Amino acid sequence: MATGTLALVLHAHLPFVRNSQPGSLEEDWYFQALLESYLPLLQMLEASRNDPSQRPRLSLGLSPTLLSLINDPVLSAHFPHWLAQRQHLLAAAPSSHRAAATALADTLESTRRSWIESGGQLLQRFRQLQQDGVLDLLTCAATHGYLPLLRHSPEAVRAQLINAVREHQRLLGARPLGIWLPECAYYEGLDQLLRQCGLRYAVLDAHGLLHALPRPRYGVYAPICSPAGIAFFARDGAATLPVWSASEGYPGDGSYREFHRDLGWDLPEAKLQAQGITSSRPLGLKLHRVSSQDSPLDQKLPYEPEAAARRTAEHASAYLAGRRQELSELAVAMARPPLLVAPFDAELFGHWWYEGPLFLAELFRQGPGAGVAFSSLRGALERQESLQICRPSPSSWGQGGYHHYWLHQSNAWVVPEWHRASAAMVKRVNGGVASERQRRLLTQAGRELLLAQSSDWSFILRAGTTTGLARERIHRHLDRFWRLMHAIDTGAALADGWLEAIEAEDCLLPQLNAADWASVKTQQPPPPTDERPHIHA
Repeated sequence: MATGTLALVLHAHLPFVRNSQPGSLEEDWYFQALLESYLPLLQMLEASRNDPSQRPRLSLGLSPTLLSLINDPVLSAHFPHWLAQRQHLLAAAPSSHRAAATALADTLESTRRSWIESGGQLLQRFRQLQQDGVLDLLTCAATHGYLPLLRHSPEAVRAQLINAVREHQRLLGARPLGIWLPECAYYEGLDQLLRQCGLRYAVLDAHGLLHALPRPRYGVYAPICSPAGIAFFARDGAATLPVWSASEGYPGDGSYREFHRDLGWDLPEAKLQAQGITSSRPLGLKLHRVSSQDSPLDQKLPYEPEAAARRTAEHASAYLAGRRQELSELAVAMARPPLLVAPFDAELFGHWWYEGPLFLAELFRQGPGAGVAFSSLRGALERQESLQICRPSPSSWGQGGYHHYWLHQSNAWVVPEWHRASAAMVKRVNGGVASERQRRLLTQAGRELLLAQSSDWSFILRAGTTTGLARERIHRHLDRFWRLMHAIDTGAALADGWLEAIEAEDCLLPQLNAADWASVKTQQPPPPTDERPHIHA
């Protein structure tokens, strides 16, 4: 049996894409991730928990914006209709794809019935899995702001963190101790703000630890403790490459479902419009398999669910064999049990790689026989092993490993806009407000500022996909922020119903307090009295 453990870490996140209009593109983003990733992950973990031969353990980050979408009653009410739309459209699938269409239709129907019967209550299921010891739930920054580019105003970073902690506790019933830093991005001194907000551990990319000072004696195979008392874990490339790489890893296998070929592109627009879908676009109705990676989309072969399931079991077996060998080799060279940390975007499992949740289920099912044990990040710290004190290196897991992806000519223009708005927010909060109405305006201004800081829009601008939507979102929230600040500063009247409308539309973070932006100073804390962060079981 191998000595050591494997820690799978998933980060579930979507920007605040709430749109009260049925059939919107933003609604599609959320509902496809819900159908293909979040619901299958819950079902997989619940089934594994109920099997006495398994011991599933998983760290899962749930961003506050995603939690807001999950908790939204309007979106929950729309979801069954969205599913029914796709059931109707599947009836037009060609007979050559009947096996894939039938399997998908069964999934849509069972999901629709279950959703209606349960009222779409997902948060309690996440809470229960944490109470059962299966899940270690992490938070994220409030709107997934890219923290190194907000550091010009420490108050802006603190507001991202403290609102995340507050919203996590409100919706999930417990204060989080761990955080998935947006894009795993770190800068010097961030650990002090994390500690001030009650957080105790986070994940970095490998070079965040490998370039730490001093260099960690166990590299990425054990967490370190920062001078402020925060534990940092690092990504193990060997444990992640086989899963996330479409070209070198499992998702590119010819048996798996093809992501880019969608029935929404193939059906006539008239048929789509009959279901209230205004134009051709991906609908989550994918009936083809990868076939070969160099085959054109129009030459992809029909998807065969049973063949894909067999291949998934084979890949899970190969992955576990690789991890057992890795752990065995490390155990010989280390004076402590090695820990392999494998972090991924949760949407990889199910949305991008349709068989991903089944792969995870196979890992937990086969793990005991393969000699691989699983641990959450919190569970690793609860073993009370001493940690080496090191200063993590500035880093991210984005392209280039640092901050270049968010400082490109396509998106760098927004950074000074964030700085200017953050400085104005801090100045106004420090100066105070004169009435309850001004307080209300300032609170909503805080929401708009946080929404404008979402790194998702910068990412989209750099990727060159739905750039019009990304620009519109940034400008929308900044425009609303400055209109609210102008009304506070000058007493100018707002159009009738305007404030109420944006409060209803941008309705996340109900416990937000404008005082979160009051001036702060980050001071070097005294050295910790021991070499481990304070984690209660």
